[in-house]
Formats: sequence, structure tokens, C-alpha cells
Amino acid sequence: MPQSTARFATTDGRSYLTRLCKHFGHRIEVEHGDDNGVCRFAEFTVTLAADDAGLDITVAAADPDALGQGEEVLESHLMRFAFREPKPLAWAKAA
Repeated sequence: MPQSTARFATTDGRSYLTRLCKHFGHRIEVEHGDDNGVCRFAEFTVTLAADDAGLDITVAAADPDALGQGEEVLESHLMRFAFREPKPLAWAKAA
């Protein structure tokens, strides 16, 4: 299963995690805790983990096209929520 990861450096990681989970939770199955969350889309799954220095993001999908779609969906929503500190995510593909 293809996977990619990214780190968004911010002191507001927990806030962004909560906002993303609540936003996606209106349409898909979401599990959400204080420091982590899982968002299960039809084609991919996003796992989030927050700490004092940022937000770790992992996207897993059945194929590379769905993986790219997951990266785009997560990044576009995060950039909307984090408009005061916009910075592109550097995605690293897992081997």
C-alpha cells in the first residue's frame, strides 16, 4: 500500500488537527483524540499526529493516483486553515 508522510512545523498543530478532523467528520468516518486523528476517505486514509512543534501527516492509499489525491486534499484543506502561516508540505514517499 503506497504511503507518504509530511510534517507541518507549527505551534498550532493540535488546533489544526482538531479543525481538520471536525471538518472531514461531517462527510466521512473520523476518529479524533487530543494528539491524533484518523480520517477514512473512500480512496485513502489520513493519519494525523500533533505535538508542541507541529503536525505529522501520513496518507495511505491502495494506488499511487489515490495517494496523490489524498495528499492534495489534505494539503489544500490545511493551507486554508493555516492561511496565516502558509508553507507547502514536503511529501516523502515510503518505500
